[in-house]
Amino acid sequence: MSSIKKVVLAYSGGLDTSAIVPWLKENYNCEVVAFVADVGQGAEELEGVEAKAIASGASECHIVDLKDELVADYIYPTLKTGAIYEGTYLLGTSMARPIIAKAQVEVARKVGADALSHGCTGKGNDQVRFESCFAALAPDLKVIAPWREWDLSSRESLLDYLAERNIPCSASATKIYSRDANAWHISHEGGELEDPWCQPSDQVWTWTNSPEQAPNESQLVQLSVKNGEVVAVNGEQMSPFQVLTTLNEVAAPHGIGRVDIVENRLVGMKSRGCYETPGGTVIMAALQAIDELVLDKTSRKWKDTLANEFSHLVYDGRWFTPLKDSILAAAEAFSTLATGEVVLKLYKGQVTAVQKQSENSLYSEDFATFGEDDVYDQSHAEGFIRLFSLSSRISAMNNK
Repeated sequence: MSSIKKVVLAYSGGLDTSAIVPWLKENYNCEVVAFVADVGQGAEELEGVEAKAIASGASECHIVDLKDELVADYIYPTLKTGAIYEGTYLLGTSMARPIIAKAQVEVARKVGADALSHGCTGKGNDQVRFESCFAALAPDLKVIAPWREWDLSSRESLLDYLAERNIPCSASATKIYSRDANAWHISHEGGELEDPWCQPSDQVWTWTNSPEQAPNESQLVQLSVKNGEVVAVNGEQMSPFQVLTTLNEVAAPHGIGRVDIVENRLVGMKSRGCYETPGGTVIMAALQAIDELVLDKTSRKWKDTLANEFSHLVYDGRWFTPLKDSILAAAEAFSTLATGEVVLKLYKGQVTAVQKQSENSLYSEDFATFGEDDVYDQSHAEGFIRLFSLSSRISAMNNK
């Protein structure tokens, strides 16, 4: 059927990819190499994954640790832009896709594969993200997307397919939710969430407390920011990955980082998802607090534009593009000013920056005070207002 000899499959150990391994061997008569990306999804998800891959028919399994690189080289640069998709989504799934795709290509080169494969469905965003990255990094490698080719159309049919071949799988036909986890977040889709009129049940959320269950006492946490990056928590210097994991542990009990949104998928449909991003929500609040101090009005307006553009770029899977380099360069210029300290209060699902300072702050109490001052002549405002509103004045005169 094909000249494909060896395929590297992005493998998770779940139902879909467990079925894809034998399907590739049967339909392409090729060797299948499993690739597993450790992006901080947790030891439970990775436990026994190599044995599962081999039992499914893979010739070998490569587990690649990407946790530190993900946070330092993908999440932190994105944070510098201030990107939030459609005003709410902190891009947890989206930011992980380019590093996974890059590592998959590197494994393919290492083992001499001539094709790549993934388990993304034809309805989702991830197929676009992965394949756009493949196109940028390895246009010579063929991409096989089984969900766009096979006639297996349901969870039950996948389970039957594996049972017929005596391939073990821990999945069941009663699985309710589709979840994706990494060090930054966990997403939830499916089940009752497919009806936007249906409030998420308690079993949807797996990481954070509900605000009702959160402690009745608030907690303060101090973050040190240097050049747009959080470098210390409560005075302790940490790597980006350590900062994130520490803040996840601190913020999750307080119910921080829950969102429930209906978003516009790149492929045209809307989807409803619930996301938990505890530590990331705290980091974003701290960086926004520093920006409030150090960026003037027009700079903040321009950064808002960059943030919006970058959120769509990441969401759409355009990481390996000149546009990404351009926007990150602009964000980096702003980040040279973003140094300071922020104290945040965590309470019942809310994060509030209650103290903030920066050596580059443009805030001046001498100018802003409502008390008596010697630096600002309020009579100067009259001339400014007349010039600022001059076009409106001329328009009104013309209308008369």
